[in-house]
Amino acid sequence: MVTALERQVFDFLGYQWAPILANFTHIIVVILGLFGTIQYRPRYIVVYAVWAAVWVTWNVFIICFYLEVGGLSKDSELLTFHLSGHRSWWEEHGPGCLLKEAATAGLGASHGQSLVVGAGCAMVHSYVEALHSGLQILLAEGVVCGILGGCWVRLLGTHGLEMLLGFVYSCYVVSVLTEEEDSFDFIGGFDPFPLYHVNEKPSSLLSKQAYLPA
Repeated sequence: MVTALERQVFDFLGYQWAPILANFTHIIVVILGLFGTIQYRPRYIVVYAVWAAVWVTWNVFIICFYLEVGGLSKDSELLTFHLSGHRSWWEEHGPGCLLKEAATAGLGASHGQSLVVGAGCAMVHSYVEALHSGLQILLAEGVVCGILGGCWVRLLGTHGLEMLLGFVYSCYVVSVLTEEEDSFDFIGGFDPFPLYHVNEKPSSLLSKQAYLPA
């Protein structure tokens, strides 16, 4: 949730209205999910699980938007609902970016000043936004796993993890014993030639009986 708040601040600075609404909804649903986990409210947990899928899809869209995948353009006004021409805050204030002024010729004045945006940036703003979205995807998956683990402990008690590990280990022991039983011969044990040893003594007795005088 801390990373979502951090992202919300920078989206406010860049007037990115669609990400602002998405981040606000995500923060509210995360609070509900944590409350549902602590108080064991399955409905809240289900709501968060459904929202997690939507949140991952949204961040995948943001990655595709800024990397211009699938015909999307990062220069469009889609994220601002076409209400303004603002861009991402990281475009002008990214890591290592320098704002330079260049002299231009104007009609009303002999010289004017224009701002060169994003000069000398160590990382392009589209990559910064894509990394933010990738981090949100990883955190969403981690929170879902944590909530499911918390529900497991809540359902089985404080020894839920030990019970799970014991169950897995017992399944392993049963499989090993089953393999040993399949390979064991009840007549000759583990002897690879049991029939040879069983038939060896009767055959020698028959040969001795053949040489006995009548």
